[in-house]
Amino acid sequence: MNRIFPILTVVFAILAIWYAGSFLMNRAWVMDQAARAGTEPSVSEVFRDTMNQPRAKLPAPHQVAAELYDGIFDKKITSKRSLVYHGFITLEATFYGFVLGIVVGVALAVLIVLSRAADLTLMPWAIISQTIPVVALAPMIVVLTNAMGAGSLMVPKAIIAGYLSFFPVLVSMVKGLRSPDQMQLDLLRTYGASQSQTFWKLRLPASLPYFFASLKIAVAASLVGAIVGELPTGAIAGLGARMLIGSQFGEPMIMWASLFAAAILAALLIWVVGGVEKVAARLMGVRPA
Repeated sequence: MNRIFPILTVVFAILAIWYAGSFLMNRAWVMDQAARAGTEPSVSEVFRDTMNQPRAKLPAPHQVAAELYDGIFDKKITSKRSLVYHGFITLEATFYGFVLGIVVGVALAVLIVLSRAADLTLMPWAIISQTIPVVALAPMIVVLTNAMGAGSLMVPKAIIAGYLSFFPVLVSMVKGLRSPDQMQLDLLRTYGASQSQTFWKLRLPASLPYFFASLKIAVAASLVGAIVGELPTGAIAGLGARMLIGSQFGEPMIMWASLFAAAILAALLIWVVGGVEKVAARLMGVRPA
């Protein structure tokens, strides 16, 4: 109960602020409609109308929850209006980008740790790459992949997702591979261990806690990349495309429901990564804290 109470307090505070914001932002339309009709609505009538506008500036929480429930449970999975259908489209790009980010991040981290030259040349460029806004980079990736003959929309989305997810893996793996102290390294040298044996027996096992911690960040970043990648590619399926359709056609309910569906998907992915981390720790003989 001591852990749940603070969480519930924050949730209720967010809902209260959200409802207040919905009332204030949607009130102008209600008052305008009443003025045109020549009526003077009561406070309760104004509140009721602001909470049930079909195209509200800021939909109320219960409206978003109803649209989210409808998109997840009331629509067939094969329906183009199903958030589950669009979620699977985005999940596929997220998975490919996540794998790409892991491979690139781990490979660069190994090079940087084992090679002084790579450390001086690759790490600064990796840091600089994260200063480029992904919304500006995404159209360029789409154009380049199309010019190279990549007919599938999955390729640019996966590249954008991998671009966002590789950096946390890279930084954490570099930190993890360098985490063994000098005494441990000297001990292995005393036993005549080669650089390769030092890497596999000491550096890599020591880096695993850092690696799994970075995966939770990377999988969320990969999801963001997949959603952003759907915007300039002209995609008609996926949570990002669904948000764009809601914005273009003035359907805020669709946009908000898709946003919360993406948040739920991110939470599930982080939960899966956490489960894999526990299994890996158990296989390595790590005792739970």
